[in-house]
Amino acid sequence: MVIQGILLGLALAMDAFSVSVVNGLNESGMSRRKTLCIPFTFAFFQFVMPLAGWFFVSRMTIVFQGIRPFIPWIAFIILLFIGGKMLLDSILKLKNGGVEEEYILGFVSLILQGIATSIDALSVGFTISDYRFQEAVLISFIIAIVTFILCLIGIVFGKMIGSRISHVAGIFGGIILISIGIKILT
Repeated sequence: MVIQGILLGLALAMDAFSVSVVNGLNESGMSRRKTLCIPFTFAFFQFVMPLAGWFFVSRMTIVFQGIRPFIPWIAFIILLFIGGKMLLDSILKLKNGGVEEEYILGFVSLILQGIATSIDALSVGFTISDYRFQEAVLISFIIAIVTFILCLIGIVFGKMIGSRISHVAGIFGGIILISIGIKILT
């Protein structure tokens, strides 16, 4: 079960890892507190979403089946909005002054990123719906730990690169977020 949790965590955390790199790129001067808050937020949502999927499948299958087709679209719209805003702001700043200010990730944007990058983890609830509650919690906890570690690595990596390419980091980050949203749809 531990190996299954690690493998699920690796697969599910890839979007969160990519967004973490983008966050590091766009805010290379990020505080230590925020550097830890971002992976914690992503890990929290990666913990909650499989449990929510487990609950819906094991308790409310009919309701969940009704919203299931909309889940990728919700993630796409959130990432398109955040990435599009980042991209547009960065292009306008470069065009108007030639120097781009660092994009500072706010609380609401972080929560939206957490939801958007973990929405696919709801489907893990299908694969663990036969598990007892304690087993579902264990799998979700392992997924969260893997997500936290990968996202922390992603932020540090993004911060290192971001200081070198800060003049186009917002454009690059916006394109990545929009690309992740498109990938979720396909």
